[in-house]
Amino acid sequence: MAKIKLDLHDIFSNGRAIEAELNRVIEEAVSKKISLVEIIPGKGSGQLKKRVLRFLEQPSIKNLYHRLEKDDKNFGRIFVHFRH
Repeated sequence: MAKIKLDLHDIFSNGRAIEAELNRVIEEAVSKKISLVEIIPGKGSGQLKKRVLRFLEQPSIKNLYHRLEKDDKNFGRIFVHFRH
C-alpha cells in the first residue's frame, strides 16, 4: 500500500505554507493514486490539528478522499484514505 507522510512540525506557524503543503499532498495522492496520506500536525495545543481538519472538511477537498481517520493511539496524527 502506497503512503505519503506530511509532517507539519517545521511550518506550524506559517499559515500559507500549511495550506500549500496540504493542497500539494492531497493533489499528489490523487494524481499518483496513493491510498493513504498520514498528516502529522503534532500534539501541541491542538490548534494546528483543528486547522488541518477544517481544511480537510472543505467540500472541494472532501470530495477527493474516501474517509478521514484520527489516530486514537496518537492524538497528533490524522490519516486520509483514498479510494481510486
